[in-house]
Amino acid sequence: MIIVNTDYITGKELETVSIVKGSTVQSRHLGKDIFQALKSMVGGELSFYTEMMESARAIATKRMINAAYRLNADAIVNVRYISCSIMQNAAEVVVYGTAVRFKK
Repeated sequence: MIIVNTDYITGKELETVSIVKGSTVQSRHLGKDIFQALKSMVGGELSFYTEMMESARAIATKRMINAAYRLNADAIVNVRYISCSIMQNAAEVVVYGTAVRFKK
């Protein structure tokens, strides 16, 4: 599956199939949350949160790709990611794009 953030794929003529998306909600681990709060006082990367968000993006992306496969798409164009806090200890990651097929 080809995934791009542009509205084209060089050398391919595209037929739009549908919008596809994937999402996940990740909650923070209380024990690690306390450690990260202490670390934020001295500065630097909060690696636990970085890893959590990378994992969430990977899960959401896989779900989007699976949705495109179910539509027999060849690629996904115009891919965008959104993340937001949905409650004090949880973040949502959404990825969406346009599933396309290659014209023969």
